Amino acid sequence: MGCPRRNGCCCWKGQRWRNHDRLGRVNILLQLFWTFIKVNLLSTSGPASVGLLYHETVGRFVTESQFVQAVGLSSVLPGSDALQLAMYIGYAAGGIPGGLAALLGSILPPTLIILGVTVVLHRLRREAWVGSFVKGLTPAISVLMVFTAWKIFEKGGGGGWAGWLIGVLSLAAMRLNAPERLVVLAAGIVGIFFLSP
Repeated sequence: MGCPRRNGCCCWKGQRWRNHDRLGRVNILLQLFWTFIKVNLLSTSGPASVGLLYHETVGRFVTESQFVQAVGLSSVLPGSDALQLAMYIGYAAGGIPGGLAALLGSILPPTLIILGVTVVLHRLRREAWVGSFVKGLTPAISVLMVFTAWKIFEKGGGGGWAGWLIGVLSLAAMRLNAPERLVVLAAGIVGIFFLSP
């Protein structure tokens, strides 16, 4: 995990800041807050934001393996994947204050935007172009999600033939309408037995 500051590290280590410089602590919290505001303003949904989040945080706040672990954990746990990723990355970079800064940066943009959009859509709900706009977003978001999934699979090591087999079996289970969280949890358990070093 690299520190965004050049003059001394301000990243969280255990229960203490490595550099006790107050400005450094505030700087990392502001960077986390701004990064998550930016990710939430530039992406369209939780799963679709993973690709942008990867580019913005890996090497800056977390390592690649930490990011893959965070995506896996957030997929298994109940609740919003995007908020769980924000808290994980924020905590890894700045402890509890970092987790709260990242969470606030994740919640603020969509909350304000949805309030504004709701007011506008309530007035335009009978317009045909609104439905067409939403239908037009669907293919682009689907491709973005597939692309992001492929990058995560590649960066996670793939696991050779066993990784591909787990992936194919997971896809088959999803096609048979198995609950997604159970499929991810089962894949993780199978990975313990077949992908352990």
